[in-house]
Parts: sequence; structure tokens; C-alpha cells
Amino acid sequence: MAELNTIRSGAGVRTAQIDEGLRAHMNKVYGTMSVGLGITGAAAWAISGLAVTTVDGVQMLTPLGNAIYNSPLQWLIMFSPLIFVFGFAAMVNRMSAAAAQLVFYTFAVVMGLSLSSIFLVYTSMSIAQVFFVTAIAFAGLSLWGYTTKKDISGWGSFLIMGVIGLIVASIVNIFLGSPAIMFAVSVLGVLIFAGLTAYDTQRIKSEYVAHAAHGDQEWLGKAAIMGSLSLYLNFINMFIMLLSIFGQRE
Repeated sequence: MAELNTIRSGAGVRTAQIDEGLRAHMNKVYGTMSVGLGITGAAAWAISGLAVTTVDGVQMLTPLGNAIYNSPLQWLIMFSPLIFVFGFAAMVNRMSAAAAQLVFYTFAVVMGLSLSSIFLVYTSMSIAQVFFVTAIAFAGLSLWGYTTKKDISGWGSFLIMGVIGLIVASIVNIFLGSPAIMFAVSVLGVLIFAGLTAYDTQRIKSEYVAHAAHGDQEWLGKAAIMGSLSLYLNFINMFIMLLSIFGQRE
């Protein structure tokens, strides 16, 4: 009986340690993601300010603005976040946790450059309103994914296929310029990235619990960065989709 009580006591201590570690891990995930969002917003706002000048009361693009938005460079800027994500995912295992965090913050700057045009297209008030709505929706979805007892791991393959479909449809619509396709992509995108927010939150939690017993701090550090990247991308994409639906244009 004494041995059984000792086993139970030891199991209780390990569970408490895992729970405490999980809270710290998730705090790091959300904290890193929040810093990334702040960097992206600041970079987008600063770059958009440098891209426009006022001449005789008329707003015009500066040479930098023309280079970013009206030259072949715009295609590189448009697709650079996607290229960056694939490259980061392929190389992260060869990086240290500190290097991975630095690359993530660099990616946040690149994303800010890619998103800078929203300050030229939409009013500042509508950008702020949609960001606030996105933050509320993201928080609710992530909280549900963290607390639900339902196993939603089966959503993964379906949602990833949906993301691939969105990317293909968006690229095709660059050449078609169809408002109907853009609206459909935006609506479906909101639903897909909402699902991914809950799915990724549960996945990050499950991965930590599965690996916490090994005590590999380097792996856990990189896992936190990759988890931050996943949630960051879900937030950014949900924000962009909602902005395209509800944003007030300049």
C-alpha cells in the first residue's frame, strides 16, 4: 500500500510539473506570436508612410512606393512570405532555438512589407476595427482548442487541403481579377483559418505533453517558435480575409 501511494504521489508530482511547464510553454508561444504581430504592424505602417508623399494636397507614391507596388518587385514582395515559411520549416531543425526566434522576427518584418499596402487601400479606422474583431475571434477559437476534450486532430489534413486550395484560387484570381472569386476565397479563408486556430492550439498542447517527459529544452524551445509561427499565420490570414470582406476602402 505504501508503495502504491508512493507511485501515485510520484505520478501526481510529474503531472503537476507537466501542467506548469505547459502553461509556461503556451505563454511563450502566445508571447512570441504577439511580438511578431507587433513587429509586422509597425513595419507595415512605417513602410506605407514612406511609400506615399503629398504634393499640392494630392497623395502620390514616392520612388519607394512605386518600386514596391508598381514594379516587378511587387511579385517578389507578394510571394516572399510564402517562400520564407517553406524555407524556415525546412531549416528549423538545423537551427538553435535562439536563431529560430530571430528568423521568426525577421519573417515578421517581411510580412509587414508585404502587408504595407493595406494602409493605402483601407481606412485606418476599419483596419483597427477588423484587427480588434480578429483578436477576439482568435482568442475564443484558441481557448476552445486548448480546453476542449474533443480530439480535433482529424481536421488537419482537411484544413491543409483547404489552404492549398485557397493559395491556388488566389493566384489564379490575380490574373482573372474576379470580385466573386475574391469574396468566395475570403469567406472560405475565414472558416479555414478559424478551424486551423483551434486545431493548431490543440496540436501545440498535445506535442508539448508528448515530449515534456524527455526534457529536451532545445526541442521545446524550437517547438514554441514553430507553434508561434503557426498561430501567427492563422491570425494574419484571418485578419486579411476579414478585412477584404468588411474593410472600408479609402
